[in-house]
Amino acid sequence: MNIASLAPLAVVLPILGAALTFLLIRHSRAQRGVSIGLLSLTLLLECLLLASAWSGGTTAVTIGGWVPPFGIVMVVDQFSSLMLVVSSAVSLAVLIYATGQGMADGDEDAPVSIFHPTYLILVAGVSNAFLSGDLFNLYVGFEILLTASYVLMTLGGTGPRIRAGVTYVVVSVVSSVLFLIAIAMVYGATGTVNMADLAIKLGELDQGTKTLLHVMLLVAFGIKAAVFPLSFWLPDSYPTAPAPVTAVFAGLLTKVGVYAMVRTETLLFPGDTLNTPLMVAALLTMVVGILGALAQSDIKRLLSFTLVSHIGYMVFGLAMSSAVGLAAAVFYVAHHITIQTSLFLVTGLIERRGGSSSVDRLGGLAKLSPMLALLFFIPGMNLAGIPPFSGFLGKVGLMQAGIELGTPLAYALVIGGVVTSLLTLLAIARVWNRAFWRRPTDAEHPDSVLLATPGTRASGPGAKANSTVTLLPRTMVGSTAGLVALGVALSVFAGPLFGLSDRAARDMLERTPYIHAVLGEGTAVPGAAAGTSTGGGTR
Repeated sequence: MNIASLAPLAVVLPILGAALTFLLIRHSRAQRGVSIGLLSLTLLLECLLLASAWSGGTTAVTIGGWVPPFGIVMVVDQFSSLMLVVSSAVSLAVLIYATGQGMADGDEDAPVSIFHPTYLILVAGVSNAFLSGDLFNLYVGFEILLTASYVLMTLGGTGPRIRAGVTYVVVSVVSSVLFLIAIAMVYGATGTVNMADLAIKLGELDQGTKTLLHVMLLVAFGIKAAVFPLSFWLPDSYPTAPAPVTAVFAGLLTKVGVYAMVRTETLLFPGDTLNTPLMVAALLTMVVGILGALAQSDIKRLLSFTLVSHIGYMVFGLAMSSAVGLAAAVFYVAHHITIQTSLFLVTGLIERRGGSSSVDRLGGLAKLSPMLALLFFIPGMNLAGIPPFSGFLGKVGLMQAGIELGTPLAYALVIGGVVTSLLTLLAIARVWNRAFWRRPTDAEHPDSVLLATPGTRASGPGAKANSTVTLLPRTMVGSTAGLVALGVALSVFAGPLFGLSDRAARDMLERTPYIHAVLGEGTAVPGAAAGTSTGGGTR
């Protein structure tokens, strides 16, 4: 049996887990066991899917026996399977972190009973989006994960979370409506929403209609991916959520939007029709995002702005329309999911140990908790692109693609990428110097928890009622350390990962493997002869 035929289980298993954990809503220990167990099983399955895509090429799975383009189809290729593995690994680490937080204190930030089923529904939506072979099923995947995210963002019901949740919901609904309108227009123009079928039929439309559909989809996905100037909502929405929720949102949700952009740009709209606007958007996203980060004193908001900024690197690689640029973008997506999530989890630990995520209230954390300092330093340097970390390697690939293209705008992107990387290092260094390196007494407004000795009661005007300083829970530290180790592993095994990214990029640019997997070997692929020049081929 072909392992790829089990791809639907990547969606079914989390949904099954959500149902079981909802039934166990009064049994928290059983809930934890079921959610962690089924998510671990899902990750194992997705690792097998990645191995299958590496050795056997692209595979399509039809649902219900309906032959494409009429039925739902799920497609397993190297890009989708890589995204599945990375997203589930990150989701599992965040779930263990959230579980440890809940076991440690049970305060308003801890995962209440509805957390587990909602979280697993979110994972199912992400997996469905990555595997989807038609636009409407991609829309369904977005709606599943967004519906779950609405609940997760407002856990605890505090005023700031409700206000941020309202903004997030409004923006998400607008982008979903735009996407749905675009799908209706695509169907009206071509009579299909199957992406392999669209890859053929969109080429038969006149250029004006094709460009309109192209722009509609790009705007819808650009909002979801937080590409400038459609990124205004993110820095005000993510930081208010509980630490585990913020971490998984930062790692995954915007990357699903980036994935949709990459898939539609390479499969449905090949060529360089809108490359210039994409390059400009990438440059502005990088520069405006990092300038926003430099103006922040709260670590969560700073990381939210760096999240926006580094989305620009991924759009940079996509806009190059070359195998080198796209491979670097694929590599960078996998890197950034891991690193950005790690940093948000570490920020949750900082908030727990220091009493705040504002650098004005922090100091001396390197001495108070050397492990916490190490957990921040490694992914921080990785995000900044310091060699030999994966962030540096991904950026080098992007710079190479820009230099190879050789246009003035491409050189501007290369310069912008280097400047953004240096400013990211400056932002991380400022956090390090103020929160970790200086003495606690040098902080402008030190929190009483920061100044107290672990195990003693915090005192002072800023202390919470009945608050004591505790050592960081091992489960939370362990899951964070595991994710940081995964980020280091991406650097150690960068060679094989770049090889996988390169093969995925060449297949996507050629389009033949995807279209033949869905519609059959005999299907004529427009522009396939030109696409083979990128080095791709059907395996």
